[in-house]
Amino acid sequence: MTVPSGQRQGYRPGSLELLAIGLVLLIVGQRWLVGLFDDPAVQTGATIFVSIVVQALPFLVLGVVLSGAIAAFVPASFWKKALPKNPALAVPVAGAAGAVLPGCECASVPVANGLMSRGVAPAAALAFLLSAPAINPIVLASTFVAFPGEPMMVVARFVASLATAVIMGWLWLRFGKAKWLRIGPRDHLVGASPWHTFRLTATHDFLHAGGFLVIGGLFAAALNVVVPQQWLAAVADQPILSVLVLALLAVLLSICSEADAFVAASLTEFSLTAKLAFLVVGPMVDLKLISLQAGTFSGKFATRFAPTTFVVAVIFSLLVGWWLLT
Repeated sequence: MTVPSGQRQGYRPGSLELLAIGLVLLIVGQRWLVGLFDDPAVQTGATIFVSIVVQALPFLVLGVVLSGAIAAFVPASFWKKALPKNPALAVPVAGAAGAVLPGCECASVPVANGLMSRGVAPAAALAFLLSAPAINPIVLASTFVAFPGEPMMVVARFVASLATAVIMGWLWLRFGKAKWLRIGPRDHLVGASPWHTFRLTATHDFLHAGGFLVIGGLFAAALNVVVPQQWLAAVADQPILSVLVLALLAVLLSICSEADAFVAASLTEFSLTAKLAFLVVGPMVDLKLISLQAGTFSGKFATRFAPTTFVVAVIFSLLVGWWLLT
């Protein structure tokens, strides 16, 4: 195709080119990199990073595959038929549906937008938006593996996350205003066929979530090696402060929910309740979700919905942690 004069397109490297550049840089700098690993602290950090990524990767892959399959093969009409017509009843049903229908954070906002555009009550769609990445079977299984000997962590994550999703749905039903919510056509990845949609969605979500997994693993490794243990202990010894710190950390790191349990488990200085806050807040409120909500539903929506979700998630983390984990 001929590009019209005055509209020349700049070169944008694709993923293959970026991978090739990365490999060349690794080969060129291999001597320097090998020398770095002579330091015991770097060796410890590398061990933590690799263990987090290796343990989390199978759950991440399975999660994006199932999420892609649902996006591609579940009919759009299914949701409206499956939910009660009464919005107050539809909220808990939609929230509970997250336990059986996996969905990653990357797709939760456009999926919720699609549900609303097809007539699903916004309160129910928002409850599903929050619950699907937080309590689906892949997330619960990864939490069970990440916390061996602590089965109540799985129960606590399920209860606190579902309660947060349902309460937020009801809060929107009571206080939400239609003018805050801009509902548009579903704009997530759609291919020429269901299999094409599946491939596009799974590939996009894996690359997107995998990048955040690497960032989270690097941060967790650095936190355990660079930050003095007495500093971590000082924060961890303050019950409320430790919960707030890990909740804010979840917002900043934006780790995929299929992998966040392994990062949380590596933060050994902190209590189970603080780790629970990390696991409840992360799939519901993080930087990428806030930006997606603002771009899809409007800034007015995001500036109200995200902070309220954060507060409700922290409150339920504290209550459920006190009830089940202490």
